[in-house]
Amino acid sequence: RTRAEVPAIPPMFMRFVIDLVPVIAFFIAYKVAGIYVATAVLIVGVLMQTAVSWIRHRKVSGMLLTSAVLVVVFGGLTLLIHDATFIKWKPTVVSWLFAAAFLASQYMRGQPIIQRMLGENVTLDAMDWKRLNLMWVAFFFIEGVLNLYVAYNFDEATWVNFKLFGLMGLTLLFALAQGVWISRRAEHEDAEKS
Repeated sequence: RTRAEVPAIPPMFMRFVIDLVPVIAFFIAYKVAGIYVATAVLIVGVLMQTAVSWIRHRKVSGMLLTSAVLVVVFGGLTLLIHDATFIKWKPTVVSWLFAAAFLASQYMRGQPIIQRMLGENVTLDAMDWKRLNLMWVAFFFIEGVLNLYVAYNFDEATWVNFKLFGLMGLTLLFALAQGVWISRRAEHEDAEKS
């Protein structure tokens, strides 16, 4: 095959894979050396991810920056105090901050956050964008609750597995369900126009 025939990898997929690298490194480090080494690996991984984003694009997304700050703060407390509770709270705090940001964008001037993220590739009416944005608010809130439930009701190893496989799986399932919902809404809007 010539170079022109190789299909391009969608940028959103690449960003998702790159975002997973520190979490996968955390998981592997946990299996090899325990929660405190894994936390240190996560901090280094997220800082490297942030630096690479800055070097490549001369900017860092709000989501990545928020996550990086929280990893450093909660991870740092975990290492300083030698208490894994802090790192276990980090996914919940991130999820709830995202839920709050998405909810706030619903009532501010301009587009909801989800429309700013997907608007170039998806066409929906204003009400559907607001519905979709609220779906993400609910998802982030529930994801945060589930993280705390697993952290406080199961052992540490189960929580680490849930952090990688559970949260990632839930996000993928929700994104797929969102894709189905968007395609149905787009078909409905096309039918109404014709």
